[in-house]
Amino acid sequence: MHTKIKILAAITLLSSSLYAQNDPKIVSFVNPFIGTGAINASSLSGSNFPGATTPFGFVQLSPDTQDNPDNPASGYDHNDKTIVGFSHTHLSGTGVSDLFDVLLMPTTGEIKTIPGDPDKPGSGYRSKFSHEDESAKPGYYQVKLQDYGINAELSATEHTGIHRYTFPKTEQAHVVIDLNHTLNKKRTYWSCKVIGAEIRMVNDRTIEGYRILTGWAQLRKIYFHAEFSKPIQNILMVNGNSTYHNIPIVNGTNVRSVLDFNTSDNQELIVKVGLSAVSTANARENFKEEIQDSNFDQVVAQATEKWEKELSKISIEGTQKQKEIFYTGLYHAFIQPNNVADVNGDYMSTDMTIKNAPDKMHYSTFSLWDTYRAAHPLYTLLQPGRTAGFINSMMRQYDTYGYLPIWQLWGQENYCMIGNHAIPVIVDAALKGIKGFDINKAYEAIKGSSTISHPGSPFEVWEKYSYMPEDLQSQSVSITLEIAYNDWCVAQLAKKLNKTADYEHFMSRAAYYKNLYDAQSGFFRGKKANGEWLSPFNPLQYGGNGGNPYTEGNAWQYFWYVPQDINGLISLTGGESKFNAKLDQFFTLNDLPGEVNGNASGFIGQYAHGNEPSHHAAYLYNYSSQPWKTQLYVAKVLNELYNNTFSGYSGNEDCGQMSAWYVFSSMGFYPVNPASGIYDIGSPILKKATIHLSRDKNFTVTTKNPSAKNVYIQSLRLNGKLCNKTYITHQDIIEGGTLEFTMGSKPNKKWGITSASKSPDFAMK
Repeated sequence: MHTKIKILAAITLLSSSLYAQNDPKIVSFVNPFIGTGAINASSLSGSNFPGATTPFGFVQLSPDTQDNPDNPASGYDHNDKTIVGFSHTHLSGTGVSDLFDVLLMPTTGEIKTIPGDPDKPGSGYRSKFSHEDESAKPGYYQVKLQDYGINAELSATEHTGIHRYTFPKTEQAHVVIDLNHTLNKKRTYWSCKVIGAEIRMVNDRTIEGYRILTGWAQLRKIYFHAEFSKPIQNILMVNGNSTYHNIPIVNGTNVRSVLDFNTSDNQELIVKVGLSAVSTANARENFKEEIQDSNFDQVVAQATEKWEKELSKISIEGTQKQKEIFYTGLYHAFIQPNNVADVNGDYMSTDMTIKNAPDKMHYSTFSLWDTYRAAHPLYTLLQPGRTAGFINSMMRQYDTYGYLPIWQLWGQENYCMIGNHAIPVIVDAALKGIKGFDINKAYEAIKGSSTISHPGSPFEVWEKYSYMPEDLQSQSVSITLEIAYNDWCVAQLAKKLNKTADYEHFMSRAAYYKNLYDAQSGFFRGKKANGEWLSPFNPLQYGGNGGNPYTEGNAWQYFWYVPQDINGLISLTGGESKFNAKLDQFFTLNDLPGEVNGNASGFIGQYAHGNEPSHHAAYLYNYSSQPWKTQLYVAKVLNELYNNTFSGYSGNEDCGQMSAWYVFSSMGFYPVNPASGIYDIGSPILKKATIHLSRDKNFTVTTKNPSAKNVYIQSLRLNGKLCNKTYITHQDIIEGGTLEFTMGSKPNKKWGITSASKSPDFAMK
């Protein structure tokens, strides 16, 4: 009997081992190098960083390949040949650069105190590297610095970074600390200037300091506490061009230091760095709480475990390539918003005072013009608790400003982009029943954000003219369309709270988009305050971020932005037949006016998947009785405009939005109107996807015959029943169940007879 037990135990152990080999951890599918570089200088790809971070964490410890990063905004370009060092804070996928705080760089040999020229090998303290000697996974990064023979490894907790440097056997080992490493100080917009910085030697193993600077975030403070596993033999302090040997402190506006270590014993050097936006004391407390008693491998294991937990919210079956794109996308979506509160709950408020969050959470990095479209609806499904935290954090800006964030970084408003898209985020959460925030205060905040004028939103002009005149407000067409959508969102929450007068007022404003429709040209056009159309008009001409009626797009791309009233848009166009003909032209018109906006990329005709205004457009055939064309173009984007290489995105990843589009669409549905609770059906490419809603409730999507050719829906079943609707609801998902696609290579034009806009479920009515 005893022998049988041993045999059974051995069989069980073997089976478990084989199962583990056949069922790899989800983190193994994440490739942090996806989206870290473009194929050529004229294209865009991601603007992602490959370094170590934790889900929604404060610290992103990653290599910088540029001394003054600008483009890509992440500071790392896969095409570069040298690394200047490892800084502790980064932005993921943005179009504007900032952060890059507290850069460390290990070196050997001659002491060098400046970064050097990337085009002059051997200059400065930067080093050549090769992608063959570089690796990364969630929570871990490694690279061999060729000029020094140093293997550098990085990991992170929420508020700290940890470095492991394996030096060659030498008595000339150094670590540079550079507090002058910033975004491009010469750029003319959101200009960067270090106002003050300090490095202080506390003892022979501890360095502390801070810096205060301007940038995309108007005024930032960053404090650090760093401890080394070996004693510091000597220290060189640098202030501008002046150097000081073995003094304990240096301060100024261009501060660096070089620390000397003896590594002749061939042991690695460990550096642990705690960060805070509040104080050195808090940086020290973050350090003690999160990393003081942990070794490097433990930190990596903890970060890996955190990522595995978050990424496991969806289980999928598909090809290796699909899994890598999907889970890397989910990883990118969960990097931000970032919790900028310290472990004790302290955070720097928008009024520049220190406040305390009782739940120890205060989020920032709200790229709302991008993320309200799909990333935040994804959070309402997968991160309902954090969604409440996001909303509570956004409402703290309302407490001090009187309106919600537009683009908030480091807890500060930078007024980048247009619209007030915290509004649909909050309304979406409220209508979906997300708990953990005060819905009445939330309504107060969204109404205030829709009535109190602020940069980009002159509501006295909006109310007077019922559109934005271009001679009074630049980017007028885009702002008119986007505020009209936001007003529809305000109306929906007003309706839920029985505020009838507000509902009627904001629904009236939601129709203002019609006042910029020019029937003669068939486009939304810029108009002056006197009612005259702006001339000349070219629907292909791009605008940027001012000086033009369109924002990072043209009249073709903004024509489709009426997600709150697609039926109304179809009527303006002249009915379904003309609407479909215009959509057909949109996806096939390849003419460009010579110069396009720098964010425009990933073209299918005039559709530009590399930037957000186009993201919902492929799904609009669902509303005009030709859903098979939605299936065709969604599949085309999924299969052609995403890949698993370093150039895997067709544009800036934009804090999770580009990834969220893929996550939703690969499963077969997408939120065209992100605050409606409606998901439009597209063309799934995954064999199976299961959304784990709770311990005992799942929503599973299966696809029969998925392939690059079988892009058309033959039939659809929801919970076993045939479904001819081109949409599902949020309620369908959260109740749990199954959605079963059967795909084929030819359109089934009899499928999809009911679109969301023709259903009584649709919130638009």
